[in-house]
Amino acid sequence: MNAQIIELPKFLDRRGNLSFIEQFKQVPFKIERTYWIYDVPGGEKRGGHAYKENQEFIVALSGSFDVILDDGKEHKVFHLNRSYYGLYVPKGLWRQMENFSTNSLALVLASTPYDARDYVYDYNEFKKAK
Repeated sequence: MNAQIIELPKFLDRRGNLSFIEQFKQVPFKIERTYWIYDVPGGEKRGGHAYKENQEFIVALSGSFDVILDDGKEHKVFHLNRSYYGLYVPKGLWRQMENFSTNSLALVLASTPYDARDYVYDYNEFKKAK
């Protein structure tokens, strides 16, 4: 599994800290789409799918949540809770997000525009393709 946590640049300042993300630098792809997930009710899960082509970079801008990745053989849990760390998620992994804290905000940078044909929603189909 090639997923990994990437530390983002962090500039500390008494007036407030600053971090940033640049395509092909911290994120190993061209950013084609940006979206965010927020106001997730307690106990709810997001995701529950894989992408055939899309790659993602996920940052907890506020609060915390878990990203569970599965390559068909093993699964790993990544706990995101700092805005200066991002999780790189290559294509072809089953992804689910859960355990959202109150007022959490997940920023997701994607390598492709939205395309419903890129999604695999059936876990058995995902496992077969692996």
